Amino acid sequence: MPRLLCAALLIIVALAPRDARACGMALLLAMDVSGSVDASEYRLQVDGLAAALRDPDVTEALLTQRAAVSVVQWSGLHEQELSIPWTRLSEPAEIDALAVQVEEMRRAFRLGNTGVGDAISFSTAQFEAVPDCVLWVMDVSGDGDENVGFTVGTARREAMSRGIIINGLAIEGPATGRSITNFYRNWVVTPGGFVETAENHHDFARAIRYKLLRELVAPVSSLPHNPNRHF
Repeated sequence: MPRLLCAALLIIVALAPRDARACGMALLLAMDVSGSVDASEYRLQVDGLAAALRDPDVTEALLTQRAAVSVVQWSGLHEQELSIPWTRLSEPAEIDALAVQVEEMRRAFRLGNTGVGDAISFSTAQFEAVPDCVLWVMDVSGDGDENVGFTVGTARREAMSRGIIINGLAIEGPATGRSITNFYRNWVVTPGGFVETAENHHDFARAIRYKLLRELVAPVSSLPHNPNRHF
């Protein structure tokens, strides 16, 4: 093929509209692995998330959104880890590979406190790596309220200023009533966001599947979006 024709084709491809293949949503899953989560409960969380990712309806929604997904593990002060970096999902095999990563993910922290504000701040910084995604969504899941740092209000406001939507998954227990749900509703989620409640860790798989579908199938496109987000 003549060089001029090759060059012309490359220019056409470069200038072609990219909306059809754009990242619709960057979805960060921030998972509580503090001291209140024992080994079996950690296993229920990772297996539940892996099963939700493999669910046919969730898989279809992730592909429709052309989502980018990452996983953060968090506990107390200075105890946050980007366990699975941003992964772009454009075909089912990539989603299955992500589910395998989740299943095999080593636990990052044990016996730590519950620094929800620090977890949000750390997670907020991760969105710098996905500037092209149309929506930025952070999911914070946990089974306790903040007991160290006490920066959750400040961290939430900072996330909002960057155009990040925060939803929550509150894991209740036998004696909590709806106290964790209320904490997440009042202090964690951003305006227009929502809290999904798991009755206990055994209910996590159902709750995370439902929450993912709620986010992805009826995306938060009606919520305020900050076009001037910056870092």
